[in-house]
Amino acid sequence: MASTALILGITGGFGCEMAHALRQHGWQIRAMHRAPRAASRTLGDMGFIDWVKGDAMSAADVRAASEGVSLIVHAVNPPGYRNWAGTVVPMLDNTIAAARDTGARILFPGTVYNFGRDAFPFIAEDAPQNPATRKGKLRVAMEKRLKAAADDGVPVLILRAGDFFGGARPGNNWFAQGLVTPGKALRSIRYPGPHHTGHQWAYLPDMAETAARLLLRADELAPFEVFHFGGHWLEQGIEMADAIRYATRNPDLKVKRLPWFALTLLSPFVETFREMREMRYLWQTPVRLDNSKLTAFLGREPHTPLDLAVTATLAGLDCLPEGTARQSPVLA
Repeated sequence: MASTALILGITGGFGCEMAHALRQHGWQIRAMHRAPRAASRTLGDMGFIDWVKGDAMSAADVRAASEGVSLIVHAVNPPGYRNWAGTVVPMLDNTIAAARDTGARILFPGTVYNFGRDAFPFIAEDAPQNPATRKGKLRVAMEKRLKAAADDGVPVLILRAGDFFGGARPGNNWFAQGLVTPGKALRSIRYPGPHHTGHQWAYLPDMAETAARLLLRADELAPFEVFHFGGHWLEQGIEMADAIRYATRNPDLKVKRLPWFALTLLSPFVETFREMREMRYLWQTPVRLDNSKLTAFLGREPHTPLDLAVTATLAGLDCLPEGTARQSPVLA
């Protein structure tokens, strides 16, 4: 019988891509959502999902939804970063409790937020975690909870990555909220940092496929296993703007600075802007996750060429001009 995975946060980018990747590898997919009928309409092309009504803030709901599953994908976040500090840890605690009761493994998408400048610029999985930001400290607290759970018998797999982009549900990420404006052909690109500063991006279909391949070899994983996903490292960060120009067939597309001053002024009133502003330092210095452990384990990392990944991402955001070819990325 096929194993079943419960996905929390399936309407987000990583959760949605994990559903696709796991399905391709023979998993049965269950998803919990507060409004499953509405969510199923939003994900209308994913008829294979077994929907369960529930709230990730409710321990009882998560426990009921996890009955009989062997994997819980913890990809849930509050929409628009609202009350991030007050929700992410309780939601994770509910997942850990459910996994402990059911014997499921937890898959958790990690970030670079855990690390401070003492770990920069090239970061291994066991680098010291001394973040300077509020969000980074929360991420450290979450991973400590996962490590304690693993020590108590709950298997955990963490896959850390750079900034997300792409996938069937592109949304709350820097690409879609910072660089471009979804829903219209582009007239310009906003770039958040110095053009020459390197930056790391994670194309979500590649990241999800990587996680699925790691899970195929679950019997070889340690009880608490952490890998770094390499994705697309751009030595000159502005290369992402060049890829957008290529995808839109517009080599003269202007690149403007992200209006940090305006974000700062509005951040007391808009929580999304406040969270974005806190992460500005990651655009001002090169920060790269070392994926050598991952490539040694898997042999190679699934990788879609940047031009194809960006074209697919812009098509999903409805940002390509009429008549531009929509190329389907092919995983390597």
